[in-house]
Amino acid sequence: MKINLDYSEIATTAQDQFRSDILQGFRLEQKRIPSKYFYDARGAELFEEICTLEEYYPTRTEIGILEKHIAEMASSIGPHTRIIEFGSGEGVKTKLLLDGLDRPSVYIPIDISQEQLEVTSSVLRQAHPGLEVLPLAQDYTAPIILPKASSAFNRTIVFFPGSTLGNFERQEAADFLRMITGLIRETGKLLIGIDMVKDRATIEGAYNDSEGVTAAFNVHLIERLRDELGLDIDPADFEHYSYFNEIESRIEMHLVAKHRLEVVILDEKIIVEEDEHIVTEYSHKFTIASFESLAARVGLTIEHVWQDDKKYFAEILLAGVCD
Repeated sequence: MKINLDYSEIATTAQDQFRSDILQGFRLEQKRIPSKYFYDARGAELFEEICTLEEYYPTRTEIGILEKHIAEMASSIGPHTRIIEFGSGEGVKTKLLLDGLDRPSVYIPIDISQEQLEVTSSVLRQAHPGLEVLPLAQDYTAPIILPKASSAFNRTIVFFPGSTLGNFERQEAADFLRMITGLIRETGKLLIGIDMVKDRATIEGAYNDSEGVTAAFNVHLIERLRDELGLDIDPADFEHYSYFNEIESRIEMHLVAKHRLEVVILDEKIIVEEDEHIVTEYSHKFTIASFESLAARVGLTIEHVWQDDKKYFAEILLAGVCD
């Protein structure tokens, strides 16, 4: 199964692709840096630190839902499954799922961080000796060829926790879900984490923590442009800004230039004006109805919804038939 949601110019190496994506993003009227570039080794560390913060409710809330309802989830999913996970990270939620499932056969974690992927895969192999673990280190929005498993399995389960779907634009989200219908086909299922619409203070607090970890995570993108691409750009020239856009039902994370800058990328001079915003991430929030509508566009139907008591978050099981 090949996946292709990448809109950047063709490049021959990961660094060329990085540079090309940045140039494309800086050419836009509303400048952007693709959020996938948060997650080098340092970015992954910062994000894991964010997940432990008091203000950042999504991670602990989703873990609580998994802990409370994993037996029901496992019963709905069934035995001897192939699990494909996009953006596996440190694997805390993965461990909860695998520990709860009935004799899972194959696990394919896909993550951009090679180092983190190797560590997580090693831990899971030790914890589940009968599980075939086939890690794939790459950006899951780029073309993907899944590794071939030697173990037999009954059905494919796609596990997509963390409300990462919210980082896509609406059409991109639909395209990604459509790709998932091709992976799970008639007998498989999608188990996905979705962050729900709630009061502005709670949402904005999660992306503007008092310890400044989210700000460091955001500004780390500029560090990568300087250190990996050799751009003459200083992280100190930018500040973190995020807010909840109620019309679009999304958090927007921006980097704001403190003064006018000239940035040269592939011999092209880009002007960043004082107070100009560079978008680094969107995180869309859903209602059950809005997510159900999005899923229905690509032939996915909701089988079960599990939520916390405050209804801050939802873990949703879906099934579908390939077009």
